[in-house]
Amino acid sequence: MASSLTKDSSGIPGPEKTFFGHPRGLATLFMTEMWERFSFYGMRALLPLYLVSGGAAAAHGSQGGGLAMTAATATAIYSIYLAMVYLLAMPGGWFGDRVWGPRKTVAISASIIMLGHLTLALPGQATFFAGLALVAIGSGLLKANISTMVGHLYDGPDDPRRDGGFTVFYMGINLGAFAAPLVIGTVGQQVSWHLGFALAAVGMGLGLTQFLFGTRHLDARSALVPKPLSREERDAVLRKAGLWAAAAVVFYGAVVLAGAFTMNWALVPITLAGLLIPIAVLVRIKRDKELTAGEQSRMTGYIWFFAAAALFWMIYDQGGSTLAIFAADKTDTSVFGWSFPASWFQSVNPVMIMALAPVLAWVWLYLARRAKEPSTVTKFAAGLALVGLSFFLFMLPLSAADGGKVGPLWLVGIYLLQTVGELCLSPVGLSVTTKMAPAKYASQMLGVWFLAVTAGDCVTGLLSLAGVNLNTTGIVALEATVAAVVGVGVYTSRGRVRALMGSVH
Repeated sequence: MASSLTKDSSGIPGPEKTFFGHPRGLATLFMTEMWERFSFYGMRALLPLYLVSGGAAAAHGSQGGGLAMTAATATAIYSIYLAMVYLLAMPGGWFGDRVWGPRKTVAISASIIMLGHLTLALPGQATFFAGLALVAIGSGLLKANISTMVGHLYDGPDDPRRDGGFTVFYMGINLGAFAAPLVIGTVGQQVSWHLGFALAAVGMGLGLTQFLFGTRHLDARSALVPKPLSREERDAVLRKAGLWAAAAVVFYGAVVLAGAFTMNWALVPITLAGLLIPIAVLVRIKRDKELTAGEQSRMTGYIWFFAAAALFWMIYDQGGSTLAIFAADKTDTSVFGWSFPASWFQSVNPVMIMALAPVLAWVWLYLARRAKEPSTVTKFAAGLALVGLSFFLFMLPLSAADGGKVGPLWLVGIYLLQTVGELCLSPVGLSVTTKMAPAKYASQMLGVWFLAVTAGDCVTGLLSLAGVNLNTTGIVALEATVAAVVGVGVYTSRGRVRALMGSVH
C-alpha cells in the first residue's frame, strides 16, 4: 500500500495511505471481490464435474460421491445456475437502491454466499440444490452493489483516477478466478468434492471478514439507501411477493401430491422465465411512449447488440460445462509425465485475460490515433466470429477423441480464441450500454446488459433439458456456424446499426 502526503486536523502534513495511488477503500473492495470470485469460480470449476461424477459415468480420475447425472442434465443445471446469477443482479441492484443500501446489501449477500457453499459441503441432492440456490441469490445481490461502491470512492465520473480504479478492481476479479480452480479444483477433484465446496466457503468468509473490517475506509454514500421504499411501496412489494409465493406453493404442492414431480418441473419454468424476462424488459423499454425519437432509435440499435451478446454468451459459457466435461473425459491431463486435475483448465481464461487485456487496450488506442479503430459494431462481429471459430476448432479434438484422449493444447487454443472474442465484445458491450441508455433507464441498463448472459445461458439450458447432447460434432458445428453467420450478418449490417445509434459511436 503506497502513501501520499496530506494534512491532518492540526494542519501538519502527514502520510495518507492509498492503494496504488487510489483511495484506501479500493483495497477493501478489491480483496472482497477477489475472495468472492475465488469462491464463485472455485465452486463453478467443480460443479459440472461433481454432477457427472459417481456411478458408472464417473469422470476418469475423479473420486466417487457425485450425483451421477448425464452430461446433458449437468450442462442444463450449470447453465441455469449461471443464468440465475445474472438475472438476480437486477433485483440485487434494486435492494441496494431501495432497501438496504449498497454496503449492507454486500455484507448480507456475502453471508448468503458463504452459507450456500457450506450447504454444498453437505452430502445429498436436496442440500446441493439448496446450496446452489443460496449462492446464486447471494451472487446476484452482490454483483451490482460492490461495483457501485467502487464508483463512490471517486469524485464523480470526471475523476481522472476512476477508470484506473475500475481496472485495478477488475484485476482482483481475475486473480480470484485464476487461483480458484488451482486450489479448490485440486482439493475438490482429487480429495473430496465437499471439502472443495467448504474451501469455497472459507474464501467467501475471508472476503466477508476483509469487508467488515475495512468498511470504515469506504465512502459514506455506500451506507445510504439512495431512494428508500415508502410504506405503501413496501406493502405492495410484500403483497405481490406473498401472492407469487402462495401460487408456487399451491401449484407445486398439487404436482407433488399427484406424484408427478420430477426435476424438470423446477428447471423448465426457471429456464423459460430466464429467457422470457429479458425479452419482456426490452419490449417494455422499447414501447415506453416517454422516450424521445432518438432514444427509440438507439434502443432499436441496442437490440442488435443484445441479441449478438446473448448468442456469444451461449457458446462462451459452455467453456465451464461442455468443454469442462470434455476435458475430464476426453483430454489428456498430463504434461511431460506430470498430471493435473481437469478443473485447472478453468484457470486458462482468467490468466489470458490478465495477459491480453492490456495488449488489446493498447491496440485500440494505437488504431484510434490513426483513425483506424474498428467501430463498436465491427468489434461485436469480431467477437461472434472468434467464438464461432473456437467451436470450429473444437470439432477437431471432438472427432479425434473417438479413438482416445487428445492433447491439452487443443483446449488451450479454444479458450484463447474465446478470450480474445470476450475482450472484443464484453468491455465494448458495457460501454455501449451506458452510451445508448435512455435517460429514464440510465441506472437500469447495466442490469439489462447482464440479461444477455441470462438469455444465452437459458438457451443452452433448454437445449440440454430437451435431451440435446452438446458434446457431439454435429451440434458443435451448428453452434459454430450460427455464430459465424450472425457475426457476418452484424458486420454487413453495420451501416444500418450505426444509423440507429445516432450520435453514439
